[in-house]
Amino acid sequence: MAQNSSNIPYDPLDTQPRVETPQLLTPDPVEFGPPRPGFFEAGSRSSVGSTLGVNARGSAYGSIAPLRSSQYDDNNSHELSPVGPASERYRDDPTLPVGAAPPTANLTEKDQLYAAPRTKTKRKALFGCLIAGGCLLLVLAIVLPVYFLVIKPKSSSTTSTNTGSDGHSGGHASATASGEHPENTPGFVTSGGDGSIVTKDDGTTFVYNNSFGGFWVFDPANPLNESAQAQSWTKPLSQEWAWGTDKVYGVNLGGWLNLEPFISPALYEPFYPNAVDEWTLCEQIMQRDGNLNAIEEHYKTFIVEEDFAMIAAAGLNWLRIPIAFWAIEKYPNEPFLERVSWNYFLKAIEWARKYGLRINLDLHALPGSQNGWNHSGKLGKINFLAGVMGVANAQRALDHVRIFAEFISQPEYKNVVPFFGIINEPRSNSDSGYPVEAMQAWYAEAYRIIRNAGGTGAGNGPFISIHDAFYGMSQWTGFLSGADRLAMDHHPYLVFAVPLPGGPPSDFEAMPCGRWAGDFSNANSAFGVTTAGEWSHAINDCGLYVNAVGRGTRYEGTFETTTVLGSCDTWNDHTTWDQSTKDSLRQMSLSTMDALQNWFFWTWRIGESSRGRVEAPFWSYKLAVLEGWAPTDPRESVGQCQRLGQPTHSFTGPYQSWQIGGAGAGTVPSLDSYPWPPTAIGATTEAAPVAEPTPI
Repeated sequence: MAQNSSNIPYDPLDTQPRVETPQLLTPDPVEFGPPRPGFFEAGSRSSVGSTLGVNARGSAYGSIAPLRSSQYDDNNSHELSPVGPASERYRDDPTLPVGAAPPTANLTEKDQLYAAPRTKTKRKALFGCLIAGGCLLLVLAIVLPVYFLVIKPKSSSTTSTNTGSDGHSGGHASATASGEHPENTPGFVTSGGDGSIVTKDDGTTFVYNNSFGGFWVFDPANPLNESAQAQSWTKPLSQEWAWGTDKVYGVNLGGWLNLEPFISPALYEPFYPNAVDEWTLCEQIMQRDGNLNAIEEHYKTFIVEEDFAMIAAAGLNWLRIPIAFWAIEKYPNEPFLERVSWNYFLKAIEWARKYGLRINLDLHALPGSQNGWNHSGKLGKINFLAGVMGVANAQRALDHVRIFAEFISQPEYKNVVPFFGIINEPRSNSDSGYPVEAMQAWYAEAYRIIRNAGGTGAGNGPFISIHDAFYGMSQWTGFLSGADRLAMDHHPYLVFAVPLPGGPPSDFEAMPCGRWAGDFSNANSAFGVTTAGEWSHAINDCGLYVNAVGRGTRYEGTFETTTVLGSCDTWNDHTTWDQSTKDSLRQMSLSTMDALQNWFFWTWRIGESSRGRVEAPFWSYKLAVLEGWAPTDPRESVGQCQRLGQPTHSFTGPYQSWQIGGAGAGTVPSLDSYPWPPTAIGATTEAAPVAEPTPI
């Protein structure tokens, strides 16, 4: 989308013009279907290409490759503008290539330009006036007939043909009389509901199906248009979210901009067993290819615009988008692909705005690794708030927090990204972690930074979401009381319970109600807004690379235990699941949604392995909806625990005014009790290879 240069918001990484992103579609319209029945084609299995009705070819590293050849090389900048197509930045000399050094300045012309005017004779002045008058008459003689005979009738015809009574077009509008595509016509609003055709930046199209009354909006004249709705019951971005009333039905875009082995296994498989995290993956790819183009190819193809439309069609209204610190910068010794994922985060903002989805920005990987797990970027030691570089890495992370906060607090983005998870799963509560006092000090300093960037009170900057750091939600009651819009994040997983449950799916149908409903209700009452940033359908730890590359599973007794609970062969291949298995998993899914109330499933998509199938099916919401073990309408979950005879623990509000940015917000008497830097940090130790059990 082109954008008026006077309205271009601050972008800390916008140093070069953007390049367009190839999309995973043929030029012909593609139907991806309404929610079940028929949300996806029933015959489609593990390929997003076949899901969309496209015979997509699998890439050599597991993601679906684009049907068109790659449009980038090592010399391209890969920079995207915050919204829409390329908009060239101002340059002193527009004839110079972007980035080229200007020639040595010659001030002769500038001296002449700013020199004192010469004395002019009356004869020269009269002669100049006659010439100017003649030129004016000639211009009028040409322009006026063209306007009244061509331009004005064409404008009236276009308006009457393509604009409905509500100000939106009835879906995909036809080309204008001049033959131009509508989105290239200034001021033309394009929108559509169920059955409309969406035309993407590259000219390819797909059919938008949304049986929940949702509609998309793409307005070239106003690229910041916030009138789209994911569903009829979800407020457009232009309206404030009502915490305590509106429900977050969310999903993570995990493994997209922050890679994980079990989410994109085929990207790691060629380097087995040497690639165990994104650090070593980048090293291996660089050694093989001499560049990291494969990483960006993953960004381009793993999640595409159609996914955003499908997410809305699945009844979901929020996204949690994990991102890593190297989206902003990296040190020379860090092998990551620097700053490129930022471009795709900006594209995600554009698509979220288009389909009426809100974003919870999740800083998933921090310098030094906040937990020593592979999804932090580097498996092994914790060097965040621990060890010689512990404070330096923590301070560096605060700088990243500031940059993100300044960006998303701008008026152009604050309604699309109203929620900021400042750290994912910090490993504080463990022998290999760091003391709670250090964690509290870091949270307090991050709070100061974000409120300084965006201001205090509803609408000024994002909600600030802090993870419970594995202490349990109740341990944070009273922390920074009075803080403006401070939210709690907790990740409840049945799969990481001790001991690992080993029964059939029917044993799990009501389990989330008893384990989590009361805790989440209490946290909402005692602390404030509380969300489940991650959960899944996993009832065991089966799945390729779920426990990290090269590790076995506790279910089969090959990891951390020798007790065998069963074989993973069936659980790794969903095509073998019978209807009763799917029905029980669906009941468990509904129970979890009801117990957590505001949640984000982990994750939307699991990529195919080198064998061409999803080998961790418990973790894919997209696949679950397709195959029937997740509801096509998450509202069905309301009252599920009660229907199963479980105690009802639902927080019905209201929140205290200061907790949601109202009166008293920002008055935090205890803030000075948490000085930065902290007085003590942890020692550097080796972390366990997988997540610790979730406190229950």
